[in-house]
Amino acid sequence: MQLFYSASISEDSDQYTFSREESKHVIRVLRKQVGESVDITNGKGFLFRGEIIDDNPNKCTIQLHSTSFQKPLPYKLHIAIAPTKLNDRFEWFLEKATEIGITEITPIICDHSERKLIKEERFKKIVQSAMKQSLQTHLPMLHPITTFKDFMTSQSQASFSCIAHCEEAEKLPLTKELTATKDILILIGPEGDFSSEEIKHAVSAGYKEITLGSSRLRTETAGIVACHSIAFLHQ
Repeated sequence: MQLFYSASISEDSDQYTFSREESKHVIRVLRKQVGESVDITNGKGFLFRGEIIDDNPNKCTIQLHSTSFQKPLPYKLHIAIAPTKLNDRFEWFLEKATEIGITEITPIICDHSERKLIKEERFKKIVQSAMKQSLQTHLPMLHPITTFKDFMTSQSQASFSCIAHCEEAEKLPLTKELTATKDILILIGPEGDFSSEEIKHAVSAGYKEITLGSSRLRTETAGIVACHSIAFLHQ
């Protein structure tokens, strides 16, 4: 199954025309022809199935004939995470987190952050590609980059909000702190970890201090461990 994505397609649509770039991919790369089936999602849980009625490589058109809805994840997981110094590591996190299961991602700039700029459009395409590759129909929300302080001020807490850090403190493993909570928010810092002030800020705001294991993890690895732990607990 080859899944395509379009935010503009809706339940009321009876036809859909791919962009010029996507049309070329469908017709010239995948070599699809008139009469062949195509599956498209709008990232909101809907799966649209149709067949090609015009195989123009510049304007491929689909006649839609069925619509189905895929249930969302049985939990909401929002990870606020510092972008890594190397872009490819953060891109790897975005890809794998989407495949495993996540609902929201917010890149945050912390006191010890080495990277303070991101390629937002490229990151969005990576998330979209990972959604399609893993045959999911719910697109995770990738929020604009923000500072730790602004995030703490503007973001409402979840039913279970926590901060993962490496400083000495009374921390319990995420899997022991979390029970049947369906709404989770996890803060993950940069390679140099959160600063003491940031940790104090989060704790004073009601965030629980957690550990993701005995090993010291890279930022992107910590994000994946958190994603997998939540997904495993809600199977």
